[in-house]
Amino acid sequence: MSDVAIIGVGLHPFGRYPGKSALTMGAEAARLALADAGLAWPDVDFAVGGSFEVDQPDAVVAELGMTGLPFTNVYNGCATAGSALALAAQQIRLGEHRIGLVLGLDKHEGGAFTADPTAYACPAWYGEMGLFLTTKFFGMKINRYMHDHGITQQTLARVAAKAYANGAVNPTAFRRTALSEEEILSSRMLNFPLTQYMFCSPDEGAAAVVVCDADIARRYTDTPVYLRSVVTRTRRYGAFEVHTPSAALEHVPAPTVEAARAAYEAAGIGPEDVQIAQLQDTDAGNEVMHMAEVGLCADGEQNELIAAGATTITGSLPVNTDGGLIANGEPVGASGLRQVHELVTQMRGRAGDRQVPSVPRVGLAQLYGAPGVAAVSILTT
Repeated sequence: MSDVAIIGVGLHPFGRYPGKSALTMGAEAARLALADAGLAWPDVDFAVGGSFEVDQPDAVVAELGMTGLPFTNVYNGCATAGSALALAAQQIRLGEHRIGLVLGLDKHEGGAFTADPTAYACPAWYGEMGLFLTTKFFGMKINRYMHDHGITQQTLARVAAKAYANGAVNPTAFRRTALSEEEILSSRMLNFPLTQYMFCSPDEGAAAVVVCDADIARRYTDTPVYLRSVVTRTRRYGAFEVHTPSAALEHVPAPTVEAARAAYEAAGIGPEDVQIAQLQDTDAGNEVMHMAEVGLCADGEQNELIAAGATTITGSLPVNTDGGLIANGEPVGASGLRQVHELVTQMRGRAGDRQVPSVPRVGLAQLYGAPGVAAVSILTT
């Protein structure tokens, strides 16, 4: 089976763009990724697109060109990009195609997501009682984790402050104003212990990645980054995940734990080899928990690591160097490819003011969303 290389990345800045469609943003991200790879749209053998709001991401061919290529649309919650990347990698590994484009795009209204609870296999009463709120769930989950492992609210503030500091030096970020830990802690309480500035926001944007058979990667770039593995997993009974209406007596690991273990095994490396990580930080508590779930530390070690600056750009294990979801927001279909864009940019040594001093050679990207689906990708140079 063929190995898979990433030879081009492109990103339409995340934020708010009144009057600009998601497809137009997607086309711009695609053109940037193609230019990065030194390719034109007719050179692409196939494409995979993901979106929450856009029913047919393949309609982007109206702007890129109607070349007749196979184009598959996917949606898998916040793990959409990981699923799209996995499908593209599989097609290359099986020898079906040699060059593909993976595209994510979305355009969300302001405010929290809303949905019918029954669409998530939850009873109608769960919504009728006002419980069908992601902010509520994330508050409950990190509150329990803090109780069990001694994580402090100050640690949550440090995570968010790091995100805004990184976003301030990222020209494509949505939120580009640094905030102090004190400002974050004193902002409006939404769901204890999470304050307003500890959450990300749904927004707009697009990201694209060009993948190819690793055997031909150096025809197009001197700096290929290899996609060693990408794994998705759903929850098992007993895992306490988004919108779970009750808790089981026996707890089992989160789907991120199982996805990470499988991704490490497939890549032939361990968490001790990871030099940079992009983690799903829908809120500051999620980044803390996901650090342990992907094996970058043990439960309860986060207070000390984060206080010591280990997860900052200049630290020993940089996390969310572009500001993560907290600074960039989350256009669901594009968010995971934004993570890949950042990893590739860092691993090529091209991140400018936010560049990790020692250019990383192994990176990890992790996604997580309702109702309990996770994706983990491992990249190397």
